[in-house]
Amino acid sequence: MAQETIRVLVVEDHHVVRQGLVALLSVVDGIEVVGEAADGVEAITQIRKHQPDVTLIDLRLPRLSGVDVIQRIRMENTHARFIVLTTYDGDEDIYRALQAGARAYLLKGMTSDELIATIRTVHAGKSHIPPAIAQKLAERMGAEELTPREFDVLEQIVHGKSNKEIATELDISEATVKTHINSLLGKLGVTDRTQAATAAIQRGIVPLESLRKQNP
Repeated sequence: MAQETIRVLVVEDHHVVRQGLVALLSVVDGIEVVGEAADGVEAITQIRKHQPDVTLIDLRLPRLSGVDVIQRIRMENTHARFIVLTTYDGDEDIYRALQAGARAYLLKGMTSDELIATIRTVHAGKSHIPPAIAQKLAERMGAEELTPREFDVLEQIVHGKSNKEIATELDISEATVKTHINSLLGKLGVTDRTQAATAAIQRGIVPLESLRKQNP
């Protein structure tokens, strides 16, 4: 019996990387690249148009994030299958992508054989999470959640704001700011504001996009 062709769509904002993926997959038996997109909005248009079996998607995209694309498309089609392909391995990034409905999470340093095998695995209705990624996800699942207000305070810390500036920005007292900081330090497992800011960025808790908007 002939092998079923897997229809793949590639979503990646870096042109060279996207073309490299398209070129690689175009010569693989049993895989057909049916479309490509360079940003989140275009991704939704192309996915709706081509209805691919599997979509390779980066998390950090212009106009609309990869997580937002996954969420919107899966609201329309719960059978839509996504593989996240990214340079980011922060546990919050992993958690959000998989929570949105991604079936696999690969870092861009993966081999071509691993990518092709993962496409076939996801097309077959299974998931693929590399061991190192699974470990980070397990750690994230066991971590205590930040409250919305603690997240607001952490975001301000990442932006370099003082306690007084945070209190003014969030319309709360400096004493309340200190209480939130003490709590979030414990939850993040760090001992000071600098470590908290570093952890927030490395783990993807505060997206880099918010820093770019603050410092264009």
